[in-house]
This record gives sequence, C-alpha cells and structure tokens, in this order.
Amino acid sequence: MNTHWSLYRFTTFGESHGPALGVVIDWFPAGITLDLDLIRNELIRRKPGQSKITTARKEDDELFEIVSWVFGGKTTWHPLTFLVKNKQQKSKDYSNLKDLYRPNHADLTYHKKYGIRDHRWWGRSSGRETVSRVIAWAVAKQLLRDSFGIEMYAFVKQVAHIKISKIDYASIESTIMRTADPDVAQEMVEHIQSVASEWDSIWWIIECHLLNVPVGLWEPVFDKLKSRLAGSMLSIGGVLWFEYGAGFDTVSVTWKTYNEWYALKGGKIWTASNNYGGIQGWISTWEPIIFRIAVKPTSSIYLKQETVNTSWEKVDFQIHWRHDPCILPRVVPVVEAMAACDILDFILLQQARSNKEAS
Repeated sequence: MNTHWSLYRFTTFGESHGPALGVVIDWFPAGITLDLDLIRNELIRRKPGQSKITTARKEDDELFEIVSWVFGGKTTWHPLTFLVKNKQQKSKDYSNLKDLYRPNHADLTYHKKYGIRDHRWWGRSSGRETVSRVIAWAVAKQLLRDSFGIEMYAFVKQVAHIKISKIDYASIESTIMRTADPDVAQEMVEHIQSVASEWDSIWWIIECHLLNVPVGLWEPVFDKLKSRLAGSMLSIGGVLWFEYGAGFDTVSVTWKTYNEWYALKGGKIWTASNNYGGIQGWISTWEPIIFRIAVKPTSSIYLKQETVNTSWEKVDFQIHWRHDPCILPRVVPVVEAMAACDILDFILLQQARSNKEAS
C-alpha cells in the first residue's frame, strides 16, 4: 500500500529516478495557514548532500510546490498535494546492474514478485521516497504543536559500540550526527569515517521521545499503539527492529524487577522509571512515549561483493555511484515523521469516537 492509515491519511508517489516525488494528504482541517518555513526546515533536515557523512547527491527538496488545495494561504478541507522535483537523478550510474541482483537489496524479490526487471526501480524503495513522508509529518507537526502541545525528539543513541551517556534535546541539531549527547558526536563521526574508508558500513540505533501525548490512544484490537508505531518504523528502509520502553534489556530480569509501582505526581499517576515507555495495556499513558529502532549497515558499499545475475550465474560486482556512507542523520526526521502521523491519526480517531458518543 502507498496510502498510510485512517483519518490523517496520506498517499506517497514518485521514484528516486523519476521526474518528481510527492504526497497527497487526504485530511486536514480548513482555515489553517500552513507554516511553510516549518515544512522547508524539515525537508532540509532530511535532504541529501547535507554533510560529509551523507550522499553527495544534491537536491533542492525545500523548493516544494503545493499543487492543491490551499486558497488565500489557508487550507480548504480538500486534499493537500505537494510536489518535489528531482534534479540529480543519474540512472546511467546503475547501468552495470542491469543483469545483476544486489545482495541484501530487493532486486531479486521485486523481480520475482512483479516479473519486472527495471534496474533503476528501487527508486520507490530508496530513502528518497521518504521526502513525501517528511512533508506529511511537517504538516502534522504544526497541528500537534499548536493544538495539542505535543513535542517529538528523535536522536542518534548509538553508533556501533559508541553510546550516548546523556540526553540534551537542545543539542540534537548542533552536530551533523543529530545525537542528544554532543560529547560523543565527534567520536561517532570519526568512527563512521574510519569504517567508510575501509569501504564498509555499520549498525546504529535511533531513539524517539514523544512528550505530552494524550492518554488513551489506541484502537482495539488490531491497531494497538505499539503495533502501529512498530509497523510505521519498520516501513522505513533499513530499519530491522523496534523496541519500546526498557525493551530487550529486560530479558534477563524477572517480573518483580521490571514491574513498577504507581505513584501520584502533579495530580497524575506516574511510574518510577517508565519501563513501559509510555504505553500500558497497549494504550498511551501520561508519561513520555519512548521507543528505539535499529538501522542495518548501508547495503551499498564500495567493496567488491559476490552475487548472481539474471542468468543465475555467480558473479562479482562493485558499485560506482553516489550513496550514503551513513544514512543516520537523515533517518532522524523520518522517524519523527512516521511517529507524528500515527499520533495525529490516533488523536483524530479518538476525537471522532468522543463526538459520536456525545451525540
């Protein structure tokens, strides 16, 4: 499906090596003046060519077009359509892959599923596709911020063996790593550069905090908050696992260690350490929602690799095009994007249910 979720519904379209990408947002209230600077800023955070550890491809993603439906600078209840044109697509860079299946990519599985062998096709599975998601997030962010006071902070938590030791939201945008601990940012950069110099890549972890989320968000029983967030995060290319709260670190402890007593604080119920990550009984609490994702090492590396071709012959291949030695900084706004769209959708669903019950 290229369409995401229920009331705050958006459909993405376009390819990395096509003329443009875009998104159609099928729900947004009328009479709201869109914060165009906010949208531009989020696109700049995601776009390629922003630092020495990302791809050299240059795209003016912040020069988006609003195709419909804004009148007099305000939304009109009709679908909002945004377009971002591609300028530096270089399909010829991939001509040596015409008859090859790259390892750890979707070349082979796509060919088997659809019977089509377009060696440029992964533009739809490329990270470039996420530009559409970030536009949907930027629009949602305005409403979440202005109407509900919700804040979101995704940041790099770990690169290989290098972990952060503190969390400072204000420092996230101060380094090219987008980590919440500026004291380890340079060490992370240097390690990435060292691995890249050997034509290799590494794992990393991103953590996301959602603050001031309303209590009670979920839809029974197949649309639990944790399952929605997990599905959205795992839809991001390169993300291989998802955890929330204390996560997998609790596998060695018993229930009496993991469980937390309730306590009253500021007129609300809180727990000692929020092991549940702001989700209990699959439903949001008052506490911060905290989750993490792990992103696999970049599959496109300059090292020579073994694979098979379309004639089922064993061959060697080596890439010669632009790629991200580290997609980490550019994934951070995409994680926020998917989380924001999920939370807004749940809020709208809850409001719709409350209005129905009230009538």
